Amino acid sequence: MDRKKYRIMMVSDFFYPNFGGVENHIYYLSQCLLKLEHKVVVVTHAYGNRSGVRYMTGGLKVYYVPWRPFVMQNSFPTLFPSLPIIRTILIRERITIVHGHQAFSTLCHEALMHSRTMGYRVVFTDHSLYGFSDAGSIHMNKVLQFTLADVSQAICVSHTSKENTVLRSGLPPEKVFVIPNAVDTAMFKPAVVQPSRSEIVIVVISRLVYRKGADLLVEVIPDVCRLHPNVRFIVGGDGPKRVWLEEMREKHSLQDRVEMLGAVPHAQVRSVLISGHIFLNSSLTEAFCIAILEAASCGLLTVSTRVGGVPEVLPDDMIILAEPDPGDMVLAIERAISMLPKVDPQVMHHRMRELYNWHDVAKRTEIVYDRALKCPNQNLFERVSRYLYCGVWAGKLFFVVMIVDFLFWRLLELWQFTINTHNLFFFLFGSSLHCRFAIHLSLGVPTL
Repeated sequence: MDRKKYRIMMVSDFFYPNFGGVENHIYYLSQCLLKLEHKVVVVTHAYGNRSGVRYMTGGLKVYYVPWRPFVMQNSFPTLFPSLPIIRTILIRERITIVHGHQAFSTLCHEALMHSRTMGYRVVFTDHSLYGFSDAGSIHMNKVLQFTLADVSQAICVSHTSKENTVLRSGLPPEKVFVIPNAVDTAMFKPAVVQPSRSEIVIVVISRLVYRKGADLLVEVIPDVCRLHPNVRFIVGGDGPKRVWLEEMREKHSLQDRVEMLGAVPHAQVRSVLISGHIFLNSSLTEAFCIAILEAASCGLLTVSTRVGGVPEVLPDDMIILAEPDPGDMVLAIERAISMLPKVDPQVMHHRMRELYNWHDVAKRTEIVYDRALKCPNQNLFERVSRYLYCGVWAGKLFFVVMIVDFLFWRLLELWQFTINTHNLFFFLFGSSLHCRFAIHLSLGVPTL
């Protein structure tokens, strides 16, 4: 049976040339969907001089909308002014499915809102975990509840992430699918010649921020270096906590044992990984860690904090889990060092190739698109009435926002219809009127 071909618009503030798990997910999923003969375009905000339309490998079309990032690579929330450009892209590309990524992306939220106003089917993928108690999480959860009140289907990258998203958004669990991330095993391969084990190298590649456990690294690295004189660390990544690691290195005189690489482009991640034996992940919260998959595919034994969806990522013999506590992490690293003689990087790579691949992710995402297209059409009242259940005051506010968005869309439709009518009239009659005027002038006939 022939597969139905979709025209898909991926939307997120997070895409190349920025580097991260969401960016990689969107890129690899789009490439695999293109190979399945779907049409895929990506919409993101401008990065530096990268603005307008660009094409990437495989004919992937990317719209870099000329909006500058506001904070943490997010575009400034505009709500209604983003509708004209989203509408233009949807119509120009004849989109059938809109797929938004990441709860923290303002562009994603606005695109999903406008797409539902215009009657498109929308799918949302949540890549992160959020709490319920701090002010930032409470605000983010309310925004997510607003966006997902009228979403067609949702995807989470782990079962822990699904539970978190359902609790935060109030979305029915039957609407949420679990599709894990994957890794390009053709790109992340073990080294042909394995590094010597006379010196144990522990690799860290992460954004150096609080959420990624940079504070834990400041305490763990000196203890491990003190207990094991033959251990060396390579730290790749940048962020506000980098200065803390630099100070730690100076304080404990570890300049020759802790190498700071700064930001590492994704194309160079493998070359860093294959120089080590152990990969260390110290995240305090993680829905699904692609970096762990990349390290395991390169044959590294992983030590990670037991948080979020991390326990679901790898089999027990490929990862050692520890509580997010410096003492427990040091013990886990010592256990990993003792296990190194039993680790075969090639065997680990072959296992990863069987467990995770992007083509499988793309095929499972197709099923979600099929389900989204089968969702029944609803009139305006049925759609906006859902927002009234988002809270006593917030529900009424969301209701008004959607009504205004609908009226703005109809106004744009009327305006475009007027312009098209004018252009058609000019095309049909404009040329003949100009010719008649020129003939009258040449003959000396008065014209009115």
